Amino acid sequence: MFRSALFQPLPARSRPKAGSERVIHHVLLYLRRHMGSGWFAIAATEFIAFGLKQAYACIFGGLLLAIILLTRFLYPDDAILNRYDFLFVCAVSIQIAMLATRLETLDEAGIILIFHVVGTAMEIFKTSAGSWVYPEESLLRLGGVPLFTGFMYASVGSYLARVSRIFHFAYTGYPPAWTTWLFALAIYVNFFSHHFVTDIRPALFGCLILLYGRTWVHYSVFRFRHRMPLVLGFFLVALFIWFAENIGTFARAWQYPDQADGWSLVSLAKLNAWVLLMIISFVLVSLVNRPRVEEPGDRE
Repeated sequence: MFRSALFQPLPARSRPKAGSERVIHHVLLYLRRHMGSGWFAIAATEFIAFGLKQAYACIFGGLLLAIILLTRFLYPDDAILNRYDFLFVCAVSIQIAMLATRLETLDEAGIILIFHVVGTAMEIFKTSAGSWVYPEESLLRLGGVPLFTGFMYASVGSYLARVSRIFHFAYTGYPPAWTTWLFALAIYVNFFSHHFVTDIRPALFGCLILLYGRTWVHYSVFRFRHRMPLVLGFFLVALFIWFAENIGTFARAWQYPDQADGWSLVSLAKLNAWVLLMIISFVLVSLVNRPRVEEPGDRE
């Protein structure tokens, strides 16, 4: 299912330019020099590169999730700020720091802000419908939704914006842009409408296969280009979001109805929702990082 171009080094234009990316690149060059040139050394270097770049791409969400988990056990009960309000201050601080250090561009931040608003609007509706609750007190909230929650959605957009840039994503078989916009809109509307009319989620997954079933994402790890089916990529990212969701509910950042009497694993059925939410995130990010067609020169 995967095909790795193990003997196709990256063209010069795909090599890192940002300072933080250059640091990773130099670390990997050091490993390359000291690990030898055999197939195992090559594969190990690519694997390490993949992990470092993914960690770099996840920095917003990773920091926010770590703070959520730590404050669950360490945040003082008599603090001036409620825990949820403290999480909001932390999230804003992380965002400012990422812009100040150029870990995120202004264009990316603009799209992430839109996703923040889109996510918060859905949160307000979903909490009013009883889909989940925020069990702790807060001053900074809209309805039943603490303001830090918008940053959880924004962290997904932040990850997608950064990962597409640092892995130099390009595509083959990518659908027309207007079809992806309409598809994302239909998904978003269904998140609300299924509470009142028929849930069209099965039809949406059918559209997902029709639109993206032939699409491959091509990406650079360190020395070589690789590719994988884009639909598989959606499911893999959704799976890791599900892992993060379990950490978040364990830390009482929010709760589902079946967790009211004690924490339990989030249902795997939630993966369906996260895959569809991934589509919305991906389409929003594509407004800044326009999907690029994989050219023959990328593999030379």
